[in-house]
Amino acid sequence: MEDRSALADFLGRYPPFQGASPAVVADIAEAAVELDYAAGAWVVGPSQTSVPATADTVWMVRTGRVAIVHPEDAAQTDIPIDTISPGGVFGFSALLSGGTVEFRARAIEPSIVLQLPGELIRPLFTTPTGLAFLAEAVTSATTNRSGPGERSAGRTVGELLTAPAVFTSVGTTVRDAVRHMTEQGSSYVLIPLRGSRHGIFTDRDLRVRVVAAGIGVDTPVEKVMTSPAETVTADRLAGTVLMDMLELGLRHMPVLSDRGEVLGVVEDSDLHAASTRRSFVVRRAVTSAATSAELADAGRLVPRLVVDLFRGGTDAMAVSAILSVVVDSLVRRAVEIEWSARPEVPRDRFAWITLGSVARREAMPSSDVDSALTWSDTTADPGTRGKSSAVPRTRDEALMDLAARVHVSLDSAGLPSDTNGAVASSPRFARSAGQWERAAAHWLSNPFGERGNPAEDSGLIMSSLMIDGRVVWGPRELHTVPEAYRRLLVDHPDALRLQLRDALAGRARLRSLRDVLARRGGTFDLKAHALTPIVNLARWGGLSVGIASASTPARLAAASGNGMLSERDVATLTEVFALLQRLRLSHQIDQITAGHRPGDVLIMADLSPLERSLLTDGIREIAAVQRRVGYLAANVGVHR
Repeated sequence: MEDRSALADFLGRYPPFQGASPAVVADIAEAAVELDYAAGAWVVGPSQTSVPATADTVWMVRTGRVAIVHPEDAAQTDIPIDTISPGGVFGFSALLSGGTVEFRARAIEPSIVLQLPGELIRPLFTTPTGLAFLAEAVTSATTNRSGPGERSAGRTVGELLTAPAVFTSVGTTVRDAVRHMTEQGSSYVLIPLRGSRHGIFTDRDLRVRVVAAGIGVDTPVEKVMTSPAETVTADRLAGTVLMDMLELGLRHMPVLSDRGEVLGVVEDSDLHAASTRRSFVVRRAVTSAATSAELADAGRLVPRLVVDLFRGGTDAMAVSAILSVVVDSLVRRAVEIEWSARPEVPRDRFAWITLGSVARREAMPSSDVDSALTWSDTTADPGTRGKSSAVPRTRDEALMDLAARVHVSLDSAGLPSDTNGAVASSPRFARSAGQWERAAAHWLSNPFGERGNPAEDSGLIMSSLMIDGRVVWGPRELHTVPEAYRRLLVDHPDALRLQLRDALAGRARLRSLRDVLARRGGTFDLKAHALTPIVNLARWGGLSVGIASASTPARLAAASGNGMLSERDVATLTEVFALLQRLRLSHQIDQITAGHRPGDVLIMADLSPLERSLLTDGIREIAAVQRRVGYLAANVGVHR
C-alpha cells in the first residue's frame, strides 16, 4: 500500500470526502483496503465470496474503470448500468439502506479499487458535501431509468466497454479463430499487426468471406480479415461513433487509449440508443446529396439540429461532438461531388485534413472550416485540363483547385472558410506527405521563421494548426506532421519549452488591454480570452507526454501528473472548459434563434448573476493554473 497520506490526499479530492476534516479522511485512508483487479475480473460478483449479502462496505475506484451490471448479468458482453472512473464511489445505497448488494461490478481494464469500511463512511453522508453527492446521484439515477441503451446517449465509447478485447495471432487458422471467439463469447477477434495496427475478423466475415466464398477453415485468418481495422479513441461520444460506423458499414470498432493501446471493442448494438433521430435525418440528407445545391440544402438543416439537441437536454460537449461529425460528413460529400465532376483530378493517395475546433471535435455553430491537403509524393500529374485543352496542370494545381471548389460548396452549405487563410486551396496548406514532413522538421528548428523573411511560416503557428489536424478523407498515414511532434520531449526539448511559452502568452482575463482602450468593458470574448488558453495548454500538455492529435479534455487527461500539470489542475481546467463550452453554445443558440450570426462575444449584462459568477471564477481558475505552470517552468524547468 502506498503512503497513507497520499491516499488521504486522493480521497479528499472527491465527494463525499470533500469537506470532511483531515483527521476523518486520514482515518478512512488508514482503514482502506487496496485491491488489484485484472481486466474482466469481478470486483463484486459471483466469484467475490468475501462480500456479504448485506454489505457494510463502500468501494472507490483508485485507477482504471469498473462497470456496474445487473445482478443477473454474468456475460462480459452485457450492457453496464454505469461505468465508474477514478474517484467514483459505488455501493453506498446498500450501505445507507442496510439492504443487500443488488449489483455486480467488473473491472473493464486493470484497476485498483479501494474497499472502505461503512462505519467510517456512513457519517459523511450527513454533511453538506455528502448530501449534495446523494442528491446528484439520485438525479442521475432518475435520468437513467429508461434503460441501458438510452443511458448511453451522453457517454464516451470508453465508458461503454465492458470487457477486454479478444485477440489471436497472425497464422491462426479460421477454425481456431472461430473456436476462440466461441470460447470467449465474442463476435470478433483482433489480430495484432506491425506498427500498432490491427486486423479484425468478425462473425460477418465468417459468413461472407469464408462460408459464402467457399474458403477452407484451415486458411490463415489474416487472409480473410479486414486490415487495418478502423479504430476510435476512448474519449469519442457514443452517438458520433455510431454515425461513423453506419457510414462506413461497420459493426465493430476497436477502442484505443490516448497512447494507442486497445481497451476493447465497441459494437453497433451498444451504441444505437445514443443516436438522435434528427442527426440521422441530417446525415441522410448529406449522403444523398448529388449536387452542390442539394448539399447546401442539407447544410441548412444543421443549425436546427444543434438547437434541438441542446434544448432537448443533450450536454454541450456532446452537441459539439455531434456537430463536428456532421461537418465531417458535409466535407466528405463536398469532396466526392467535386471529384465526380472532374475525373482528371488524382484520386489515389490523397487526403483531406480538417484543422481547428472541428478536428478536435469541439465545433460550435460559429466555427469556420480550416483545412489542409496532403498527397503521396508518387502521385502523378493529371495531364491536361480536359479533352479540348492542351494546357497541362500539375497535381498541386489540380488538387488545390479542387479544394477551392470544395470550399465554395461548403460556404453555400453554411460552413465558411477560415478567414485567416488556413485552407487547402492555399499552397501553405497543400503539400505532399514528404513536403509536410520536411516542413515539420524545419519548424522544429526554426519555430519563429527566418528573420527578414516575412513570407516564412511561423513554426509555432503552423505546427499548432497541423498537430490538431485530423484526416477525414483518404489514408491517415499521409498526415505526417503529428508524428514528427510525438517525441518532442526527448528529441526537441527546446521546442517543447517554446510550445509552453506560447501557451502561457495568451493569459485568461476578463478584460484585455484592447478592451480597455476601446472601452468595451461590458463584453467578453469567450474564445479568445478563456477557451484558447485552455486549448493551448492542453496541446502543450499532450505533446509533453507524446500525444499529438486529440480533443482538449483527452489531452488534459493524458498530461495529468506530467510534472507541471497536477491532477487538480487537470480537473479544474476540464471542468472550466465544459462550463465555457456550455455558456458558449447557449449564447450561440440564442443568437441563431434570434436570426443573428453566432459569435463568441458575450454581453456580460445578458448573463444571469450565477453565469457571471461562474464565468468570473472560471477565468480566475485558468489564470491561476497558468501562473502555477509558469512559475514551475521558470524555477524548476520543463521536464515534461
